[in-house]
Formats: sequence, structure tokens, C-alpha cells
Amino acid sequence: MRATGIVRRIDDLGRVVIPKEIRKTLRIREGDPLEIFTARDGEIILKKYSPIGELDKFAQEYAETLGELLGFGIIITDLDSIIATSKVSKSNYKDKPISVELERYIESRDIKGSKDSKLVPIHKEDSMEYNHQIIVPIVSLSGDCIGCIIMISSEEELTEKEESILKVGANFLGKQAQ
Repeated sequence: MRATGIVRRIDDLGRVVIPKEIRKTLRIREGDPLEIFTARDGEIILKKYSPIGELDKFAQEYAETLGELLGFGIIITDLDSIIATSKVSKSNYKDKPISVELERYIESRDIKGSKDSKLVPIHKEDSMEYNHQIIVPIVSLSGDCIGCIIMISSEEELTEKEESILKVGANFLGKQAQ
């Protein structure tokens, strides 16, 4: 663990403020859920909670199934990073933080459909070696947007059929997340 040199006191209601610099660095926003853990040596650990991240193995299997079935690149993200991939280079995508543009797209809850030609970078260093892209937000049963599912293709155009399949996939993943 890295020391920050910042000390905060607990108030009379047991609250502690996470400094702005740390919230900005870790992309923690107001309303974000945090998991609280304790260690044997008295440490308290706060971790950003990701409902999709909790499904990482399941999401990976789902991405692989979709990728094999459809033959296109599949990427599943939470609100911070890429958690599952199929038919794309894992080293180019897996566990990379998502781009600011993609984060905004997810927050807007818009679907970037097969007819939309403008590409959205998936992560900061995305070389965008694809020409076609569909992005569908994943919305949990509670109504929170918790990530997205992306299909990419470098040659074949993606159609409304693939868009419909991604919508079903996003709906399914949203129901699996607690």
C-alpha cells in the first residue's frame, strides 16, 4: 500500500472524508458503492464495488460464447475497466481502464448502433484497429448503469441483428448483477 501523507479524522457519525485527490485518481464519484474490508493488522480497505466485476468469470465465458457464435470481437466493461474479451488481443484490452469517451457514452445510456459510423475509443491507448462498433450499456435491475458490452469488427459491417443480440446480452448481464 502507498502512503499519501494525508490524515483525516473520523467525525461524530463515524464518517471519514476520502480526499479529492484520491477520489480523482481512483475515479470515485459521489454515489459510487465501496466495499469495506478489514485486515488482521487493523487496516481498513476500501475497494470500488463493481457488480459486473463480481461476474468476471461468468462475463468472460459469456464474451467467449458470443465471440465464437458471431465471429466478432466482444468486450465487456464495468464503469472503470475492461473485464472480459473475446476474439480480440487480451493484452490490448483486458484490465485496461476505459476511455473518458466510453465512460461518457455509458453514463448517457445511449446505444451506439450499427448505423452510427463514429467510433468511440474503448481505452486510452486504443489504436482502433476496427472499422465498425456497437456499444450497448448494461443496466442492472435497480436501474443503475453498470458497464457495457461492445462488439467490434475490422472488416464486416455490423447489422441490426448483431445489435439486437448485444441488447439481449446486456439485458441478461444486467439481470445477473446484484
